[in-house]
Amino acid sequence: MTLPLNPAFAATEPPPVMEARRWIQGVTFPADRPLINVSQAAPVDSPPLGLRQALAEAALNDPQAHLYGPVLGLPALREEIARQWSASYGGSIAPAQVAITQGCNQAFCTVMATLAGQGDEVILPTPWYFNHKMWLDMAAVKTVALDTGPTLIPSAEAAERLVTDRTRAIVLVSPNNPGGVEYPAETLAAFRDLCRAKGLALIVDETYRDFDSRSGAPHDLFADPDWADTLIHLYSFSKAYRLTGHRVGAVIASETRLAEVEKFLDTVAICPSQLGQIGALWGMRNLGQWVAGERDEILSRRAAMVEGFKSLPGWKLLGCGAYFAYVEHPFDMASDLLCKRLVTEASLLMLPGTMFQPEGSEAGRRQIRIAFANVDAKGIAEVIRRLAAFRP
Repeated sequence: MTLPLNPAFAATEPPPVMEARRWIQGVTFPADRPLINVSQAAPVDSPPLGLRQALAEAALNDPQAHLYGPVLGLPALREEIARQWSASYGGSIAPAQVAITQGCNQAFCTVMATLAGQGDEVILPTPWYFNHKMWLDMAAVKTVALDTGPTLIPSAEAAERLVTDRTRAIVLVSPNNPGGVEYPAETLAAFRDLCRAKGLALIVDETYRDFDSRSGAPHDLFADPDWADTLIHLYSFSKAYRLTGHRVGAVIASETRLAEVEKFLDTVAICPSQLGQIGALWGMRNLGQWVAGERDEILSRRAAMVEGFKSLPGWKLLGCGAYFAYVEHPFDMASDLLCKRLVTEASLLMLPGTMFQPEGSEAGRRQIRIAFANVDAKGIAEVIRRLAAFRP
């Protein structure tokens, strides 16, 4: 007997990173051409020593670190986020408007569960972050694709034409995954105004805010005294402090929204990881200069990618920033087939644009995401060399 499957889950595509990893199973790479994995945007190094020592100290000597904690997170961490975000964005955020989640993916799923159900619609700019699309599919929420064209910057005017009486939210990711572009402040303000006028939620995912190339606040959304009537902000501690395995994210939203969020979190996790939160709080209080150094290194790798693609005939760099370069390839084949061939013929693992675009998208067939954060300048040069030498 076959047990039943939820039809929405069964119709959802498998996780792209996991799918790509299957491409390298059983493949032997030449000694002089080892695999370069640029498929996933996640730090591979451990957190800095001081943070690891803080985790060890808590694990050994803080009995509370091993117990259930508050569903919405440790008060001290919520207070620190409210304080630092208020200062960074020139706005006013209260600790009661902050919730801690088990990573930013859970933050997205949580707030979306409070906003949209079966048959509702959510607007996602394309190329989209595939986990956002997966959650909407599993929840039987219709994803409405907003084409961003060659600039990869979404237009609020174009989005307005997609709004229906079933639309519940618009989701923006900046710096963008997968596109790498940084959305201008005026773009975010235009979407805020649109969402407010239409009674929609504006979800802004700033997982990569620590690696934005611009100085100062990237937008003034929190400076709006009424920000909480429209804006829901998401963040991840995974990238800045290398806490990927500890799963710590955050939601900033109205207290009314967080009361609904609490219902969701209590049923799926009860509380976020205590040790992870302790590490995130220690990082916020002690690692400002260290994170600035991490940002400088990412920006230098971004510069190496930009420079490298100038010398790559036929390839086009569409966007580059934070952890990502999003590129257009010159070959007469779909990007999913091309990426599989790059594994065996160039020892490169990257993700095709078909994973970030609607099914059948011609743009997706020509696009590839390169997650360069774990590749130094020498490695980036080798990626460029292999792409230049590739002849399908």
